[in-house]
Amino acid sequence: MSGTIAKTDRPTFGPSRAARELGLKRGEFDLAVNLGLVRTVPDEGGGGLRVTRTELDRLRAADRFPDGLRERVRTTGTDESAALMEIAPTRFTSLARFGLLVPVRFYLNRYRTIVWLYLAEELRQFAAEPSNVALLSGRLPAEIRDGLKSGLDRRPRNWRGRHSGFLLRQAGGDPWAHAAAVASLLDPADVAAVVEDSYERAHLDRLRPRLPAHGAPGSPAAELAQRLMTASEPDEVAWFRADLAHTMETARAERPAPRPGAPWERAPTATDPTPPTATPTMASMPPTAAPTTDPTPPTQPTEPTEATGPTEPTFPAVPQPPTGLLGLLRRRSRRSARGASLPAARPRGHARIGPPKDQRDVVKRCPPIRHRGTPKDDHT
Repeated sequence: MSGTIAKTDRPTFGPSRAARELGLKRGEFDLAVNLGLVRTVPDEGGGGLRVTRTELDRLRAADRFPDGLRERVRTTGTDESAALMEIAPTRFTSLARFGLLVPVRFYLNRYRTIVWLYLAEELRQFAAEPSNVALLSGRLPAEIRDGLKSGLDRRPRNWRGRHSGFLLRQAGGDPWAHAAAVASLLDPADVAAVVEDSYERAHLDRLRPRLPAHGAPGSPAAELAQRLMTASEPDEVAWFRADLAHTMETARAERPAPRPGAPWERAPTATDPTPPTATPTMASMPPTAAPTTDPTPPTQPTEPTEATGPTEPTFPAVPQPPTGLLGLLRRRSRRSARGASLPAARPRGHARIGPPKDQRDVVKRCPPIRHRGTPKDDHT
């Protein structure tokens, strides 16, 4: 067993180990989980989703394993998808931009161009549908042509709608996880407009699912991918905001968001017992007012008597120097301050600053200079 150990009596496996057991790549395994082909269980230790041995045995016992499972998660690009449907790549792009073909994944190539991927199984079903024969050959309907001329491209919106379904499936029945999944596809400003409480927004951020990463954080590729994964059309934003507001009402009714001092507690109800009354303490009592009358004058000290004997004089306590790490730091700071006040020592090898020694002797032998107007001493 690899990864975090789940607290369950059934043996479970992490995503990487389960993908190897099923003969899938890691990206194919994640897509199989999103499509509901592989059932997972939550890890009670907080390590993410895990797969039980019973689920692996069920998938491995299916017909045409592993080719059948691998074919159901196979994705194709534009050229391969057009060849699979036996149409031109330009027609396939027109159908996808109009929204008739929904992408399941995307990535950015070296030129930061968006490459959309589609499920091969869905493309075969679309081509085999009799009602879609007119879309695969001949002239496209006028509605599609007009939409394409106006720059219509529904591929990002269709991907967001499909990915929101993946996230809601992973959220299960938890309303807070449901709300976090919806909030992950909205702009932070839209989330703040719906969820005004900062503690609730912080809780949603902790439960926010991880979206597909594209490039290093802050890079142009990552910013472009973030714009694609954020709802932008007005009606789409309004729909996600309404869903978030409704889900938040359900989440608040079930349990409030954790707050400082009362983490993860449900709201009290009328059936809850009344908490006991706290006994008042000195800290909770109001302070006593100061007396308004003059205090009683202090009594004069009595002289020592033979019975009591002389009283010993009392002296104020001498402050002791601090001990421990604080005292060590203070003593070091004092020594450094005293060292800074002393003159700096002359480095070895440097000449003394001042006149040479013979000039200093001449200066000492010279008589003092008298100022003009000063009377000279009389010499006899």
